[in-house]
Amino acid sequence: MSAAEFAYLNGQIIPWNEAKVHVFAPVVKYGIGVFEGIRGYWNEEAQQLYLFRVAEHLDRYAFSQKAMRFDRGPSQQELAEALVDVCRANAFRTNVHIRMMAFIDGSGDLEATGPIGTAITALPRETARKSIEGTSAQISSWMRMPDNVMPARIKCNANYHNARLAVVQAQRDDYDVPFLLNSRGKLAEAAWMCVFIVRDGRLITPSGTNDILESITRQTVIELAREYLGLETVERDVDRTELILAEEVFYCGTGAEIAPVTSVDRVVVGSGHPGAITRQLMEIYGAVVTGKNRAHKSWRTPVF
Repeated sequence: MSAAEFAYLNGQIIPWNEAKVHVFAPVVKYGIGVFEGIRGYWNEEAQQLYLFRVAEHLDRYAFSQKAMRFDRGPSQQELAEALVDVCRANAFRTNVHIRMMAFIDGSGDLEATGPIGTAITALPRETARKSIEGTSAQISSWMRMPDNVMPARIKCNANYHNARLAVVQAQRDDYDVPFLLNSRGKLAEAAWMCVFIVRDGRLITPSGTNDILESITRQTVIELAREYLGLETVERDVDRTELILAEEVFYCGTGAEIAPVTSVDRVVVGSGHPGAITRQLMEIYGAVVTGKNRAHKSWRTPVF
């Protein structure tokens, strides 16, 4: 049974079990949809649930639909209100993960660009313990698809089939996460998360032209590292051997937040424990998203 009572579908808040799409809809037949994952953080002291960087998520959501040639759906204002409405309807008093999806509804074929369906769901979600203590990564045998095959920088449902294959392989080989290389043999990302390394005290991450998602969490990390640690992030190609030469490795994403990697292909990274820069960024990020650190007020949308 779901931990949520209500969902949003096509302009209405409805009971969770009634949020359904027909099996013949193009989103079911072909996976034609785009989505956003958005985090909500409960601040016990303020008795407030904060949704993180809603404006940026809505901008990327709009770009994803444009890249996929979708017809126009609800406005960003309507969607922003719907995100809050879903959380209020479920009366969440805990951290949540929200999924907002635009999809091709109706009964069209592969080339259909509408009608546009809109769904928003939210479920409680806390930080995984392994993500705090450190995770193991595998260099996947699956390649990250290049941008001229699928638009890697957007959150298109179909892109995640590429990530799924890598995740299934990694888990069956007893790793926590896969790292995917791109068609040039350079580091792209960790399935659906972006990767950072620390070498010689410098923060480094693959550039946006390495077939990575244009990640909001990645940009947040870059901004917080500059503001609080005085670290400028170098955005460049990253070779696979740098992952084991690095002093620290971590990945980040809306769902994953910031998670340290303590081994790659069974080779220990750094000391084998989460590094100092990673731990500092985790602490700073956690304080900002929950509103315990009141900086960047515009990043947090209150629900109640």
